[in-house]
Amino acid sequence: MASTVFERQAPDPRLVADALATTRPGSYWLTDAPVEPRPPLTGATTADLVVVGGGYAGLWAALRAVQREPGRRVVLLEAATVGWAASGRNGGFVEASLTHGADNGAARWPEETDVLDRLGHENLDAMEATVADLGIDAQWERTGSLDVATEEHQVPWLREAAEQHGHGTRFLDRAAVQALVASPTYLAGVLHPGTALVHPARLAVGLARAAERLGVVVHERSLVREVETPGRSDAGGVVVRTATASVRARQAVLATNVFPSLLRRTRLMTVPVYDYVLMTEPLTREQRASLGWAGRQGVGDAANQFHYYRLSADDRLLFGGYDAVYHPGGRVRAAYEERPEVFARLAAHALTTFPQLEGVRFAHRWAGAIDTSTRFCAFTGTARQGRVGYTAGFTGLGVASTRFAADVVLDRLAGLDTERTRLRMVREQPLPFPPEPLASVGIGLTRWSLDRADHRQGRRNLWLRALDAAGLGFDS
Repeated sequence: MASTVFERQAPDPRLVADALATTRPGSYWLTDAPVEPRPPLTGATTADLVVVGGGYAGLWAALRAVQREPGRRVVLLEAATVGWAASGRNGGFVEASLTHGADNGAARWPEETDVLDRLGHENLDAMEATVADLGIDAQWERTGSLDVATEEHQVPWLREAAEQHGHGTRFLDRAAVQALVASPTYLAGVLHPGTALVHPARLAVGLARAAERLGVVVHERSLVREVETPGRSDAGGVVVRTATASVRARQAVLATNVFPSLLRRTRLMTVPVYDYVLMTEPLTREQRASLGWAGRQGVGDAANQFHYYRLSADDRLLFGGYDAVYHPGGRVRAAYEERPEVFARLAAHALTTFPQLEGVRFAHRWAGAIDTSTRFCAFTGTARQGRVGYTAGFTGLGVASTRFAADVVLDRLAGLDTERTRLRMVREQPLPFPPEPLASVGIGLTRWSLDRADHRQGRRNLWLRALDAAGLGFDS
């Protein structure tokens, strides 16, 4: 098979070892966000709405609930601390797409492409306005994003994408893209002007603070063990229980992301895959100048196994992606976050992308599970006679779509007929993953096939083509 640019131009392993010599584990974002401990839930209390999960989806659901209905009593329960999981360790790319990219949305809901595109951009604009209006210090930057080709066969993909996407999207040839960001690996690019970048952990903390100012009560270290729905009528409400306390509410929103669902019906609808990230020390003035990158766009390459990278507000380089590791059994374990071979591969790929950064040191390394579904984007639904709403499956590109999903869940719990709830994308549920060991076999074969496609000029094998035909295929 053909080699990729990251194999053809791999740096000396000694340079990689030196770059990683002083890394320490843990998300840089979480070390750079205010820590505000909140008390755990004790005893029994009541609410109009109880939200389970203190990541983006749960925080948006709580905030939007009190914005839409001031005075509503909302209680949010978080098993650890606000934003500690995927919401505090992602790349901070805030994409307008609600469907993990326009291509995925067009393949699954072609008749809704235009409305999904419009709603996605409206949602992004509303998110930006909320961050500004509520004074959330999230280092929001409307930088745009850049997709880059690092192999010849990816160039026509990007050219076609630029012709289809609109919203000021434009194709950049080799000279133009390298003038924008100085990487010798770039053969072409597509510039998307709408995307924003954000400090992920500060966004989560800011949403929690804003919700509390509007009356939401947030309890941390309050692991929910079960959701009861006594009685057959809506009047029965729900009872959400921790080991030692409970909340009785009229309705509940479940936003537990990658962690095991509290609803049996959705437990096979997502699986956890582990994503890995490196973050450098602040770049020197000379290092920063060597990159160009005046527009500070978030960057992703066009491979199936893709990288994403960006600059932080203090000019650190974040470099993540490529490996998406599924562990048999679909378990979420802290032990899975340390994979030295993956971090070494990421460091090598970063130095291949920017050889002018030879001598840079990576200060932080981290990893964690993200929830993916067979439709490759988030889904929503209701259960227990409409008393419980849920959302999950954001698949690593959900920073903005969490806000949209929160509004959808609130619409559905209120019984509202809105443009959002009428979408086929919203009304449909993803096909479940098969149980083990079939899930491990299928996911392993898919990952192998995607890697093989990257080494065969993008040609998809019989397995990937079969997944495409069944509506289960994906490109990254």
